[in-house]
Amino acid sequence: MVIAYTKQEVKTWRSEHHNAVIGFVPTMGALHKGHLALIEEAQKVSDLVVVSIFVNPLQFNNPSDFEKYPQTLAADIQLLKAAGVELLFAPNAAEMYGSTATLTLDFGSLNQVMEGPNRPGHFSGVGLVVGKLFNIVQPAKAFFGLKDLQQVRVIERMVADLDMPLSIIPCPTIRESNGLALSSRNTRLTEIQRNEAGIIYQVLSDTASKIKKGTSISEALLMANSVLERNQGLITNTEYLQVVNAHSLQPIKYVEEAVEIAICIACFIGEVRLIDNLIFKV
Repeated sequence: MVIAYTKQEVKTWRSEHHNAVIGFVPTMGALHKGHLALIEEAQKVSDLVVVSIFVNPLQFNNPSDFEKYPQTLAADIQLLKAAGVELLFAPNAAEMYGSTATLTLDFGSLNQVMEGPNRPGHFSGVGLVVGKLFNIVQPAKAFFGLKDLQQVRVIERMVADLDMPLSIIPCPTIRESNGLALSSRNTRLTEIQRNEAGIIYQVLSDTASKIKKGTSISEALLMANSVLERNQGLITNTEYLQVVNAHSLQPIKYVEEAVEIAICIACFIGEVRLIDNLIFKV
């Protein structure tokens, strides 16, 4: 596996493989089975797979969250070698941005719900860094986990609006045996918290089941919030629990047959902020 720390190293490698179909998996490191699943999907449909590891400061509106984000580059490198990745791009902030980045991006209605109001500037930072990575790596396909559904929709919008010559491939969320969505942030949970955190997915599943059986969205959400409140010893704060159109991400009050719906949540277990969602049709 080639390890590149500069944009020029990636561009040189890319020029040597200009005819290859490149599958790209952008990450912030602290890799887990969810990332490895993205790599496996990329390997199925690509000639070569590139992974990036970069903890992007521009997408953290909370400096403390940025400082606490797990960074395990040495272990990540071993995982990527074992997984058969051809190139790792692991730049630092100075390499990615040079001087202070001033460009901001507005994703309209996609940025006005859920993560948008709770994390000001987050998606502008995501869009900027992902756009830069696409230009540097020049992949044919890029792979993202659906756990970060809003991020996937934002990147799809950016690629479509800017006519970027690549395909975005959303991939299913990988979960622990108790339903907890795999996340690099899970390493900050205690063992007890991690074991009990399956309640998040259970709430999403139960809510989806109720809606499928004819319970109104408003009533299903009331019952779900009641369960979350009863678990306040574990879930210290729920920022949002919403039922939305799975593509526009706008909140919905009534179910339409054959329209994809997503139940989305952001909550804290202790000091650790977790997000999850469940996509379904009625």
